[in-house]
Amino acid sequence: MARQAIDAGLETGFEGLRLYPAKLGPEAQRSLIDALREAARLAPPYRPRMPKTGQPWSIMQTNLGPLGWVSDPTGYRYDGFHPLTHEPWPAIPSALLTLWAEISGYDAPPECCLVNIYRGEKARMGLHQDRDEEASDAPVVSISLGDTCLFRVGGFARSDKTKSFRLASGDVLVLGGASRMRFHGVDRVHPGTSQLVEGGGRLNLTLRRVTKPLGQ
Repeated sequence: MARQAIDAGLETGFEGLRLYPAKLGPEAQRSLIDALREAARLAPPYRPRMPKTGQPWSIMQTNLGPLGWVSDPTGYRYDGFHPLTHEPWPAIPSALLTLWAEISGYDAPPECCLVNIYRGEKARMGLHQDRDEEASDAPVVSISLGDTCLFRVGGFARSDKTKSFRLASGDVLVLGGASRMRFHGVDRVHPGTSQLVEGGGRLNLTLRRVTKPLGQ
């Protein structure tokens, strides 16, 4: 179901990892924040817990779309319902569906928009792979809103050499093709680098296709 993206983005030194600096302008960013604020009323952000140990994460999360990504002591999985309210997740905003259609290079729509909320100096994301999706040929499209972060990407083993660069509000990053399974994470967030998010912090939205489209 892959096709050529309309806009190829910038080279990052990794095949399939494409960066779109300031892809979303100020008005588009504010519109998304408004949509996320409304969605949060229906799907309140919560603090996920690590599998087995039950240790809380340093970030908060929520989801949009037919499926949501969940982490708890039983493991990682996609689920159609909020783990606390047991209600379906809100719909993915149309602006994000349009963005996916423009730059993903994939002919089926995303089924999950995972929202990671970074607040405070200790909020970060360790190196990991996004590997819980059946449709592993589909890219992950990542949208940054709010404070700038230091993003790290490596190889296909956690111990491989890594490269770091900053992601600012409005930047969009696509992990696809040969880089779909690279380890990546967020080392830190730089407080005060944006006034977009009320109370400060960074929001990271990742659009994912979870199931294989019919016919595959």
